[in-house]
Amino acid sequence: MAVECANVRPGVEVASLTDVGCQRENNEDSYLYWEPVDDGEFKLKGRLAVIADGMGGHDGGQEASRLAVETVREVYEQSFQENPQSALTEAFRAAHGRILDYGERHPAFHGMGTTCTAVVLCGRQLYFAHVGDSRLYLIRGREILRLTRDHSYVGRLVESGLVRAEDAEKHPQRHILTAALGAGLEIVADGGEPGLAVEAGDNLLLCTDGLWGVTTDADLVAAVNGHAPAESCASLVELARQRGGPDNITVQLLRIA
Repeated sequence: MAVECANVRPGVEVASLTDVGCQRENNEDSYLYWEPVDDGEFKLKGRLAVIADGMGGHDGGQEASRLAVETVREVYEQSFQENPQSALTEAFRAAHGRILDYGERHPAFHGMGTTCTAVVLCGRQLYFAHVGDSRLYLIRGREILRLTRDHSYVGRLVESGLVRAEDAEKHPQRHILTAALGAGLEIVADGGEPGLAVEAGDNLLLCTDGLWGVTTDADLVAAVNGHAPAESCASLVELARQRGGPDNITVQLLRIA
């Protein structure tokens, strides 16, 4: 496994890794990290990280996730929105439309879709948008906070009080999504508190369900603390594989310097 360490401006360490897992033939996950080349543009737009977990036969999931991350980057880069949160919302809406359009023009890909989680860091201000059940965690020391909520059938059961949160991770229907890019006519991306402040030493962990579905919060904290981001990504993917690797595994870690 080759961990990708992005070439970034000072202030953040970034590492990413994706793996097909132990039971799948194709990797339908996609990810990217982007920051503007121009320093003036960088001050306005900051850093962008995106992950996506595709679904659909005939390589549809792979195509959907690729379209999602590329469209989010392209639209965010070209957006004239002054607010990063508004720009992310615009980018998700465009990605949803492109996936729908691609499926209509290519019948073999009809019905494809993807989760998508995107993070923007402008200085020490965090913005994010999210659809599906890929996740964003904030790890601060020994504390871990999940910033996204799963758009899934079991997620709804937890929110309604019918299933306990601690039981949701092992629920047999936990992978049934209630929202995805490319599914339905309209899409509304979740976003957290705009401009959430992060601190030096904080870790932002983005991952697909191929990782969180076979690990615990304690596993994530242990892998991140005291290790370089590249080492953390490699150890988390290896842990997921040791536990059966039933799905594609993708992890992206941003550490605030």
